[in-house]
Amino acid sequence: MVKWFEQKAESEPNIVSSRVRLVRNWDQYRFPKTLSDREGEELVKRLEFGLKNLEELDGTPYEYAYLEELDELSRRALRERRILNSAILNKKGMVGLIVSRDESVSLVLNGDDHIRMQFLSTGLCLNELWSRADKLDDYVNARFSYAFDEKYGYLTSFPTNVGTGLKASVTLHLPTLSLGKKFSSLVGEMSRFGLTLRGVYGEGSENYGSLFEIANQKTLGLSEQEIIDLVTRMAGQLNRQEKQVREATLTNHRLEREDEVYKSYGVLKYARRLSGKDGMIFLSQLMAGADDGLIRVKEPCSIYRMMLGIQQANLQKLSHKPLGKDELDMARAEYVRKELPELA
Repeated sequence: MVKWFEQKAESEPNIVSSRVRLVRNWDQYRFPKTLSDREGEELVKRLEFGLKNLEELDGTPYEYAYLEELDELSRRALRERRILNSAILNKKGMVGLIVSRDESVSLVLNGDDHIRMQFLSTGLCLNELWSRADKLDDYVNARFSYAFDEKYGYLTSFPTNVGTGLKASVTLHLPTLSLGKKFSSLVGEMSRFGLTLRGVYGEGSENYGSLFEIANQKTLGLSEQEIIDLVTRMAGQLNRQEKQVREATLTNHRLEREDEVYKSYGVLKYARRLSGKDGMIFLSQLMAGADDGLIRVKEPCSIYRMMLGIQQANLQKLSHKPLGKDELDMARAEYVRKELPELA
């Protein structure tokens, strides 16, 4: 089955993906950190049994697993594909996973909270994802009563999630805007609106690939729809600003941009060794060039899928064996050569 990140969105070019995450807790158990191993296992088994017919909700096929049964490489690959977060990666005790076959929907049981529901899609579609999340939330709540307070809303392990328990985020590609002198102040401005803007693969100049995620910081004091609307609106503003500065570079430095894009394509298409840093930088330049019409390939392709594919754990999963640094660089170059279409 085609994974969600393998699909090319028809929306604005600089908007890579959208994510909606809900955290909930069952009122019959304490928060996960205070549970014994036996209680945690009992919780997961009961939740899993109650959700065994999840497919009946909308026909989406799911796979069920336990985190402890997965090897370290598989867990790291799931982290790279955004199904797991770093805190859950090496958690002791039973953690349940329910993941749709296209990986667009996932539930983590007994992670940071009893239930974490996540929805992912390419493009800017927070409203659509929230609608799907709301339906799944009702389905789960019909089977398990949530820990809820009339004053504070949904109760969660971390105070920052209390209230709606909703985190909405959009990943954007901002290669030109992020190089500007005012970008750091723009990042600071986001906090005034109750939002965060941070690099997906690092901070500042270490964020190779120029992917940034904008997300709500507050979950208390706003309704779910207000959060969705706020993040959608601000993601749209960032996209417009990136387009403006990119249009200026096309007007004033078109030849330099074309040269940069074709050089990036050449390295990606013919290199025999490719580091993770170089791979992300050249794919970012290629993504911007393709979006701006500076280069065309014969077949549609998702550059974001390649960005995920060249990450270390996913590469090793594709190779079916442990790889040293030089072997990783060789495997990364081979992967990109195969995935990247010929020039039109």
